[in-house]
Amino acid sequence: MKIAEPRFENGKAMLIAGLGGHFTDATLAKISTLWQRFESRHLGHVPRQVGKAMYGVCHDFEPGNVFDYIAGVEVASLAGLPAEFAQLRIAPRRYAVFAHAGRASEIGNSWRAIFGEWLPNSGHQFVGDPCYERYDKDFDPKTGLGEMEIWVSLKK
Repeated sequence: MKIAEPRFENGKAMLIAGLGGHFTDATLAKISTLWQRFESRHLGHVPRQVGKAMYGVCHDFEPGNVFDYIAGVEVASLAGLPAEFAQLRIAPRRYAVFAHAGRASEIGNSWRAIFGEWLPNSGHQFVGDPCYERYDKDFDPKTGLGEMEIWVSLKK
């Protein structure tokens, strides 16, 4: 898959809260189950949610494509959230932002193209800090269609 050239953004500080898990190549398919649980139990009911966008945040990377992932939303405060929620503070960073065309279930193809093709040939370096999928307010979780972006943190 060929990925379109990104735009570059200075990302803001954010607090993200939602359901989290630890994933490897062997368990990547379970991320969709995490999203289904979040959408059915919590979407639209998260205390102090900021905006309507949803975020799939990859963080705490380990060698061998092992990482933690949160299916969640931006919140104004971490206080009073459900006990089962994972929480993450994202610091301001420089990002390469890639549009994902297609269904949400195919977003892994975009990730592979970014890290397998674009990044090694771009002259940029991945910071390793959290990077994320952003599902805009027009994204429909039922169809898996709508505006989706992948934000990859870069060294300046």
